[in-house]
Amino acid sequence: MSSILTNNSAMVALQTLKSINSDLSKTQSMISTGKEVGSARDNASVWAISKVMEADVKGFQNISDSLSLGQSTVAVARNASETVTDLLTEIKGKIVASQQSNVDRGKIQTDVEALTGQIKSVLSAAQFNGQNLVDNFDEASILSSLDRANDGTVTAASISFTGQNLTTDAGTLETATAINRIGSVDDAGAYTIGGGATLENTANTATVTLATDLNNGDTVTINVGDQQFTYTNNDFNGDGSAMAIADLEDVVAAGLGSLGLENVTTSVTGAGEITLSSTNAFESFAISGSSPTTTVTVAGDGAGSDTLIARAETISLGGQNGGAVNEGDGYQIALGGNTFNYVAKAGDTLNDVASGLKRVIDAGGVAGISVKVNTVNDPVLSAPTIQIDNSDASAVTLTVDDGAGGIASGGLIGLDGIDVTTTEGAQNALANIEGLIQTAINAAAEFGSVQGRIDSQSEFISNLTDSLKSGIGSLVDADMEAASARLQALQVQQQLGIQSLSIANQAPQSILSLFR
Repeated sequence: MSSILTNNSAMVALQTLKSINSDLSKTQSMISTGKEVGSARDNASVWAISKVMEADVKGFQNISDSLSLGQSTVAVARNASETVTDLLTEIKGKIVASQQSNVDRGKIQTDVEALTGQIKSVLSAAQFNGQNLVDNFDEASILSSLDRANDGTVTAASISFTGQNLTTDAGTLETATAINRIGSVDDAGAYTIGGGATLENTANTATVTLATDLNNGDTVTINVGDQQFTYTNNDFNGDGSAMAIADLEDVVAAGLGSLGLENVTTSVTGAGEITLSSTNAFESFAISGSSPTTTVTVAGDGAGSDTLIARAETISLGGQNGGAVNEGDGYQIALGGNTFNYVAKAGDTLNDVASGLKRVIDAGGVAGISVKVNTVNDPVLSAPTIQIDNSDASAVTLTVDDGAGGIASGGLIGLDGIDVTTTEGAQNALANIEGLIQTAINAAAEFGSVQGRIDSQSEFISNLTDSLKSGIGSLVDADMEAASARLQALQVQQQLGIQSLSIANQAPQSILSLFR
């Protein structure tokens, strides 16, 4: 049936043309924008995923900027640490030269002070964008990543590290809270933290007592440190009788005196008593004796001691905390009216504390005071000691104290007190400079490690950003080859659709011929 009111063919042709025009419009949009999914209307789920990934890309681009800033800041600190290491090595060379007695130590000291000033200048200038990592032990962090969990939550990740304080700052000692004080003065004159003593230049003594005469043919042996004196009564009286104590004590005193022990003298001080006096600052001598005839006993300073102890007082740094050291733990040694402090940084051991205290005491230049540190292999299980000697005529009061919660001393504490103008000062400087160099080396190594982590993370972030961009492109970008081919096909279809609609619209006109 034909109708002039309803043209079904024209309606079909019109709907087909509309569909072709819609597809053509979409294809043209893809070609002009380059995107297959340009809005949520195109594909809601894909568009949402792409937008989340685009936000992550933007975040990672900012993280890359943060890593670049952090990388530059750490690089400045590393370069400063390496420069300080080189300058300290130069100072060591000057110190080594000062060990000779026939050099101009005054000029060498001038060079040392100039190099020390240069170190301070380097540390002061080692900042980037206002941040200096070599004048403090502050925590620092660099934003390094954004971590997205399966539930969509995002957390920031950072590369964290601490500054490496290479200054000569004394730190801040807090004595309000003690560090588990223990012990008291022992018989050998060793003091734990919390004790006290008077340092004098008087000799320490030990008395060797011979109980009875020495029979003919018998031997008496006295050991002092690694030296030994042996005497045999080979018929001293010429009649085979025993050798009287009065004669024996003179022989033994002379024999001990001939052992060549530096700063040790011997004398007869009573019936059968030979006293050894030592002004050795840091060297002690174990004493023992034996004989089949006469009993040999030894009594040193301190009841029952068989040791001729060093003149220096000994401070033991061990404690009930098992030798552990926490950041901010401070240790103080007072000598007369002078106080010397060292406040531990993170990672310090009691060996570091002992060495730090020696440096600050040496730098203090108290007349007659000399210091020796005896480190241990495991400062947690056993205690390092500090020996302090006074060779000056005036007695010096020694007290020790400690406290937790302070601000750590600078890593190069004691550097600006190096004085090579005297033999003792040159020797102290040589003993201390190695620790300072190692501190600077450790700081440079720490910054180098952090910079390596930043470099790796920066490269990873760059690659990750590229991968995300590629992933987003695969989701939303148009296939331009396919879009081009489809455009041509749709243009042909559009022309055919228009032609079909034209034909369909002409169909009712054929009915007019029936009325002619």
